[in-house]
Amino acid sequence: MTTRGPGTGDRGPSQSDTRTVLADHPDPGPRTPEPGLARGRLYVVATPIGTLADLSGRASEVLARVALVLAEDTRRVRKLLNHFGIPTPAQSLEEHNEARLVPVLLGRLARGEELALVSDAGTPLLADPGYRLVRACRERGVPVLAVPGPSAVTAALSVAGVPPTPCTFAGFLPAAQGQRQRALARLAPLGHTLVLFLSPHRLAGELAACVAELGGEREAALLAELSKLHERCLWGSLADVARQAAAVAARGEYTLVVGPPISTGVRPTPSEDEARSALDEALARGLDLAAARREAAHRLGVPRRTLYELLTRRDG
Repeated sequence: MTTRGPGTGDRGPSQSDTRTVLADHPDPGPRTPEPGLARGRLYVVATPIGTLADLSGRASEVLARVALVLAEDTRRVRKLLNHFGIPTPAQSLEEHNEARLVPVLLGRLARGEELALVSDAGTPLLADPGYRLVRACRERGVPVLAVPGPSAVTAALSVAGVPPTPCTFAGFLPAAQGQRQRALARLAPLGHTLVLFLSPHRLAGELAACVAELGGEREAALLAELSKLHERCLWGSLADVARQAAAVAARGEYTLVVGPPISTGVRPTPSEDEARSALDEALARGLDLAAARREAAHRLGVPRRTLYELLTRRDG
């Protein structure tokens, strides 16, 4: 999980602190491996999202002990390892090479080696590569052990000031406008908090799409530079947050927390003409029929079954 790029911070815990942490929280024993498979382990290690001092003592010890650290961007993880004086080699594991590397890495694990998977910043897998490797390890009985720590998602939920649970984390929005609208249309009917990662390069367009698809009246918090020196938050309605963000230069990575839809009480059942008009408007924006029905139902404030009944009544 990310915001990207570790910032500056104090050095991590001393070696004695690390030993104490490991003694208090020993790793669980490995699962029974497949016949002929040695007891290698894969550690999934959370790394700081900003302040380097957030790296745990256990994480530092694991990264120093394993044979190899796997990361999407080895330049970023090398800065972290160098900061803590960790000489462990790092190798890139990213979307375009993961399928090819998984068999090689499984071979190393089969020989008894221990490997660590990290994100560029935060908790791995939720917005980074690594799922294929973790899945392959589970299928083969290779122990996969969590070394938990920083996460932009949980950090944002803890300080946003909107209802934290239940929530849906949707990761990054698609870059293409049509795909972005369809993704948000699928999220709009959900009646709880949403967490999204936004790109600084598309911030204005992504916020405008969120307002249009999710509703500008929903409560929201836009957080940037989480845990860093210049951490900041824009808070208010989603429409207000979008206006405030448009007035300043976008920099850093952004986490958007959008509160649940605001209930305005019981709404009257729309007419058949209103149902058809809402569907036609959604279709005109390029949504497929299923997505258009979801969006039309959301905009009218009725269940999809009610919308379908209104549409078929008129068609009949």
